[in-house]
Amino acid sequence: MVACASAPRSADHAPVQSEVPAWQDAVPQPDPLLPAGNTTPYQVLGKTYQVMATAEAYQAQGIASWYGMKFQGRPTANGEIFDVYAPTAAHRSLPIPSYVRVTNLNNDRSVVLRVNDRGPFHPDRLIDLSYGAAVQLGFAEQGTTRVAIEAINLAGIDDRRSLSGSTYRFLQLGAYQSEQTATELAQSVQQRWGYLVSIDPVDINGARMHRVRVGPFEHMAALEQASSRLVASGYGPLLRIP
Repeated sequence: MVACASAPRSADHAPVQSEVPAWQDAVPQPDPLLPAGNTTPYQVLGKTYQVMATAEAYQAQGIASWYGMKFQGRPTANGEIFDVYAPTAAHRSLPIPSYVRVTNLNNDRSVVLRVNDRGPFHPDRLIDLSYGAAVQLGFAEQGTTRVAIEAINLAGIDDRRSLSGSTYRFLQLGAYQSEQTATELAQSVQQRWGYLVSIDPVDINGARMHRVRVGPFEHMAALEQASSRLVASGYGPLLRIP
């Protein structure tokens, strides 16, 4: 169940590349909580850990560290492939996936990350970040720093309703703080495939976000075909909306 985070990370090293790609925060969306990565309790190095039922209202402060090339390309706890530059993190007890805002208390820099792995199992550390996140927060060279962690409230991002017999009519590409980013994405999809794309502003945790949706589709077959095309072109994961 535990992948990259199966043991304390020692002798890890930064990427060989001299230039780190441009940073982009994780885009919060209500991903389903699947069994992979959420087995509870679980044991690592003889110690037992419990996974929280929800990340709602989670806040904590502690020491953050990072992991890099030693784990590049290896599966994380939920089976995703670890990318040293991706906006991801490992946590011992938050449900996978969760979205958190991590703030470096030494310089007030912050990032939004997707928790998709377990760890760190060093007793004095609270969270492990990707190397890219550590660079963005300004502590990659020193290795650790003190951070504040706050779970992102997903209320307002997903307006799906449990309707018996309902069918999905829209594909949500994501929710973005930058209206320009949302607009560029919508235009790119619209120009390439001719799909109808809408941008809807919503307030999430006091911040204005812009949801990008493709559709509506009249038939599920058309929606599934569009989903396959978009995912194959790197636009996933996609959220289906009634």
